Amino acid sequence: MQTKQDTQGKRIPSWIMFLLASACGLIVANLYYAQTLVGPISVATGLSSAAAGLIVTLTQIGYVAGLLLIVPLSDIIENRRLAVVSLIVVVCALLAATFASNAPLFLIASLFIGLGSVVAQILVPYAAYLASEEHRGRAVGNVMSGLLLGIMFARPVASFITSIWGWQAVFALSSIVIALLTVLLSRILPERKPSPTINYGRLIVSLGALLKQTPVLRRRAIYQACLFGVFSLFWTVVPLRLADDFGMSQQGIALFALAGVGGAIAAPISGRLADKGWTGFLTGLAMIIASLSFLLTYLFQGNSTTVLALLVLSAITLDMAVSGNLVLGQRAIYSLGSEARGRLNGLFMSIFFIGGAIGSSLGGWSYARGGWSFTSLIGVVIPILALLYFLTEKRTWAKNIETLADGSGQCN
Repeated sequence: MQTKQDTQGKRIPSWIMFLLASACGLIVANLYYAQTLVGPISVATGLSSAAAGLIVTLTQIGYVAGLLLIVPLSDIIENRRLAVVSLIVVVCALLAATFASNAPLFLIASLFIGLGSVVAQILVPYAAYLASEEHRGRAVGNVMSGLLLGIMFARPVASFITSIWGWQAVFALSSIVIALLTVLLSRILPERKPSPTINYGRLIVSLGALLKQTPVLRRRAIYQACLFGVFSLFWTVVPLRLADDFGMSQQGIALFALAGVGGAIAAPISGRLADKGWTGFLTGLAMIIASLSFLLTYLFQGNSTTVLALLVLSAITLDMAVSGNLVLGQRAIYSLGSEARGRLNGLFMSIFFIGGAIGSSLGGWSYARGGWSFTSLIGVVIPILALLYFLTEKRTWAKNIETLADGSGQCN
């Protein structure tokens, strides 16, 4: 049940929405900087090539741990204070990574970078809390567009900065930006004081019951896990293909990564359409688009300019499908109630983030076994399986078709 304050929420002022979107983008980017810097970091810290993957893996482990252990605290602790403390952890971890001279110190810093960066997933439901029901999809979509831009810009920005000042500059500059952001959020954000009914121990234990008792959460998490899995599959393998088939340098690959930025436009659009009742239709459409994106790259292979252009197009449409469906899922679970919103978001994000980790691992394996053809076939199949599962939802399709026919657009 929502609180009185929550149900009477007004439309978020545009400047606060911009601040939340920018904050989410700058914070979540810290998870992805190291992905393109594994090589130089490994050399500088003495990590072997076999252990270099730990740089990314430990950041992901920290993030998942934060989603399950820290994000639920937003249901019992004042949100602004929780966000500020988490950001202080991020600043300290970034500084430790900047000056790390050995592998253990850098890996520990990576773990805490991931752990503290979950503050982005405190701010997204915070935006949903500030918005009224009729504007909730719009608010989540706009804030998520900032977060997604942070994800997509992180890799090329990190590569660019490293080429000029070295990899340490990436973490040093980020620590300064996050420190300034911490001060800004602490002074500007309004307080959000939840009314806790359980202690922290029972809160964590309740995650299992919440997952079991909330079919909407389970379904939306599985849908997004499948799409984020193929998203991670694509972006893990495509740099290898660009280097192997097109002879691209690190700078060329960074420029290609910018293509995915165009996909972020789907987030605010999906949020607006979800407010009008199009969630079901758009969910199925996202799965179809994701599958077709991989099918296009499977059918047209080689190293011609046309093939490269189609690969860019596929990157954009795949990112649109993933970012759009993410907003649809978050809007759906945020509408379940405000008291458990932090736990719902933590569960949702951790499940689909695990899907992304599986997709990354699957990408490396599939490319080694069968090259791009095998990888792209996997990318075609997984969204189709998600679509088949989606079609098992109990919904009145005849009514939806009639609604679409009369032009009202209220397809639930």
